[in-house]
Amino acid sequence: MPKIYIIDVTNRDGVQTARLGLAKLEKTVLNFYLNELGVFQSEFGFPVTKHERNYLNANLELADMGVLSPIRLSGWIRATVDDVETAHANVPKLKHLNISISTSDQMITYKFQGKLDHKGIIKEMTAALEKAKKLGIETVGVNAEDASRTRMDYLIEFSRAAKKNGADRIRYCDTLGYDDPQTIYERVKKLAEEVKIPIELHCHNDLGMAVACSVMGAKGVLDAGFDAYINTTVNGIGERCGNADLAGVILAVKKSSGFSAKGGSASGGKYVLDERIDLSKAWKIAKYASYAFGVPIHLNQPGVGANAFAHESGIHADGALKDWRNYELYHYEELGRGEPEIIETGRQIVAGEYSGIKGFRNVAGKLEIEFKSDEEATKVLDLARYANVHTQKPLTDDELKFIAKYPDQAKKIITVTP
Repeated sequence: MPKIYIIDVTNRDGVQTARLGLAKLEKTVLNFYLNELGVFQSEFGFPVTKHERNYLNANLELADMGVLSPIRLSGWIRATVDDVETAHANVPKLKHLNISISTSDQMITYKFQGKLDHKGIIKEMTAALEKAKKLGIETVGVNAEDASRTRMDYLIEFSRAAKKNGADRIRYCDTLGYDDPQTIYERVKKLAEEVKIPIELHCHNDLGMAVACSVMGAKGVLDAGFDAYINTTVNGIGERCGNADLAGVILAVKKSSGFSAKGGSASGGKYVLDERIDLSKAWKIAKYASYAFGVPIHLNQPGVGANAFAHESGIHADGALKDWRNYELYHYEELGRGEPEIIETGRQIVAGEYSGIKGFRNVAGKLEIEFKSDEEATKVLDLARYANVHTQKPLTDDELKFIAKYPDQAKKIITVTP
């Protein structure tokens, strides 16, 4: 039975958001949280970008060690032979890749400006795809940028060429958030039926419909008989107006009336969500991304916003107190909410870029981090200092624990060599 899988692109598309970004340590911790949540794949960065190399290679080391598993880690590049070769040279252990090229008349005419025509686009894409497969890339997704504004006949031709040359999936990119739920359902269903290949849905929120379009696009793929892969970002962070929100997509798939997919093939429903998805981790990852990006969670954000389970009016409060299902579609505990949060108001010893060994040992002790010797404690303290310089904000408990547990990988991750 076809399933819906989540490919999160926060560490690729989310970090491209104007005025925002993540430190490499923050991207790494986010990968761990995505793995805990059950995300199928994290598009974790750019293998042709020099300052990403240490981070990418260290994360793949963590995957080989089995501590960042079973989540797949995939890179994003342009669909050119040069990018494929550079990616392989920079990150030789990379096994999953998405290659991207524009397919709409608008972009072929006004972006490439005569450098490539429609035949040239397909030739460029297939050459890059063949090279990636020859270099040992196990799965390659082919991205049709601006697919929603691409002529259907050409999109089918492009996708058939990709499949013929070894593509594992086609990424249907609603790059400008142009589609509506009905059009994306019809277009993607036709594409899957004609090409007979799994489809990724990559939707932007320029018209406020990224989650709706992602879910309906996935429905179209499943109705055609193939697996669907929805691209998400945590808290919807992304270029311009953002991407499809991770928690929002999962809630829509699991709770909406026309969908109601449940994790696991034993659910009996037509639309099955990857059984690894654990919605109870949504609150944790939303809070972390908010802290790391420095962007507050919107008050009305589905599931994780401050008002998602808040009631003031008399009728609503009365109804919710009698039975929460009167005015809540899902329970807050499903998202991992409900535990009280303790805020320290007295003396605090924190770890920072100027911390000393005694203060650091105090902080580590509260986190139950044990050191075999003063030498080991000093080594981890030095890494914590550099990490504070790297993130330019106080380290979270999980960031400190990661540095203490995997110091060699942490050192690579926070090292950027010009």
